[in-house]
Amino acid sequence: MASRLVLVLGDLFIPDRAIDIPAKFKKLLTPGKIGQILCLGNLTSPSVYAFLRQLAPDLQLVKGDFDIPLTTSTPGGAQQQQQQQQQQSQPGGGAAGAGGGGGNGGSSNAPEATYPIPTALSKVVTHGSLRIGFTHGDSIVPPGDPDALLIAARQMDVDVLCWGGTCKFEAYEMEGKFFINPGSATGACSWMDEGLGDEDGEDEGNVPSFVLMDVQGDVLVLYVYQLKKDASGNETVGVEKVSFRKNTAGA
Repeated sequence: MASRLVLVLGDLFIPDRAIDIPAKFKKLLTPGKIGQILCLGNLTSPSVYAFLRQLAPDLQLVKGDFDIPLTTSTPGGAQQQQQQQQQQSQPGGGAAGAGGGGGNGGSSNAPEATYPIPTALSKVVTHGSLRIGFTHGDSIVPPGDPDALLIAARQMDVDVLCWGGTCKFEAYEMEGKFFINPGSATGACSWMDEGLGDEDGEDEGNVPSFVLMDVQGDVLVLYVYQLKKDASGNETVGVEKVSFRKNTAGA
């Protein structure tokens, strides 16, 4: 039976604002448990793209405000190319490299895999009786404003709206609709964060977080995962549960 769980995450900013998804998160996110992934933009790492692709068969992306084209070489391709260059740079190595061995080595390099920047600003998926919209949020003005998000949800005709851009987790219900911001899965800082670049000390970023949605009929159960530190610096993953039921009284 296919999994009903939907992973929602975004604002990864790897490697410019974070090194990687926390190891404690990766340990929880294993193949076979998740049916679909909604990524809310700023997926800037080829290795993370590959990780998400093997995590779930259905990876849905929308455009962020800092997306870049992702290009990865197949395993061994870069090493073969480096060995060929070293061989050609050695005295007498050029002729040998130009022969059958060197030419075959060059032609055996597998082509690079390229993942273009997503062009969709928003998408809608359906689970159970719920229409779930998702967008990065940089087109929401003012950013993260509840009234602006409500207007966007009505325009998209969705029951649930997931958005990003702030790198901070939020979840609330408003006028019969459910709004979810999964935060940043890496705890990256946002340009909207107060105190960014303060002289008092380095910015520590935000609390790393992601969410899992489990939809059954008109009920959505949201599992919120946050990586928290205690006073001693020890990291633990906290999990909270929030439920939303679609109001069908007026239907």
